Amino acid sequence: MKRQVFRVDSDGFNGAWYPAAGGDRGMILMLGDSSEDRMASCGAKWLNRQGIHVMAMSPEKKDYGHHSYPLERFGRAIAFMKARGCRAFGVVGASTTGMLALLAAAHYPEFTLTVAISPSDFVMEAFYRDGKDGATERPGDGESTVTWQGKPLPYLPYAYRHPEYWQKIQEEARAGGDRVASRKLFDESERRHPIREEERIRVENIRGKLVFIGAEDDVLWDTCRYIRRMQARLDSLPHACTHESWLYERGTHFAFPESLLKMMLPVGSGLLVSMMFRSGREHPKECRQTRIDIDRRLKEALAQWRAN
Repeated sequence: MKRQVFRVDSDGFNGAWYPAAGGDRGMILMLGDSSEDRMASCGAKWLNRQGIHVMAMSPEKKDYGHHSYPLERFGRAIAFMKARGCRAFGVVGASTTGMLALLAAAHYPEFTLTVAISPSDFVMEAFYRDGKDGATERPGDGESTVTWQGKPLPYLPYAYRHPEYWQKIQEEARAGGDRVASRKLFDESERRHPIREEERIRVENIRGKLVFIGAEDDVLWDTCRYIRRMQARLDSLPHACTHESWLYERGTHFAFPESLLKMMLPVGSGLLVSMMFRSGREHPKECRQTRIDIDRRLKEALAQWRAN
């Protein structure tokens, strides 16, 4: 698997190209805080085994913060993939990049398969992970996570400012027995600022096949509620995609395919989930069964996409 690396200054986006042995399907993958770290490279290897070329992308060389990310970077990546023989394009993201995957697919009709794991249905306010004042994460005041044509997309503002923002996340995590938790923060943000239409992701513009994946025990945010709202939106508006929602009672924020998680962590693949989330510790069998089911269904969806 010969990797080629891209940088914003020279190429217009941060990414790493992981070609498969053959085929004309290309997937943009967004996992982890770098397009070259273990999470991204294992995700690329997993997709390569399904016969799919992969362009892993990340906001920066190594940074999980998301702020003023230009969606045009996806267009540059698509252009490169077209030049390498790709004729059909997909995009997959998890957590914040699940949101980013939906936004990219809503703006670029080239995407005919979109997989969003634990996404939101709205544009988030920017956040930084620069360690300011000892906080792991802080909000970007007055800044969106994403821009389009040089303008910030309208976003849901967080309920709290720095340093209270990170303090609230720590308090919620300690109270629930999780390593990180922010579900109450997002609920409070929406209570203080009911989501406006312009802040919602226009999933009705997505083409091809759209797959939402989420678990009810997600403590980062209420992703199943967000997914149901996107389902209702699609049901009420004309749209050009077929959509499926894979919702589970147990699975945590890390609702990944089991074989991918094993690739990332060959020994004790469920250990990360149990370390991060109380539900992973208390319901390991149920969480693992969720990942096994996602594994099977996602492989089937990828095989069908390749066959079209």
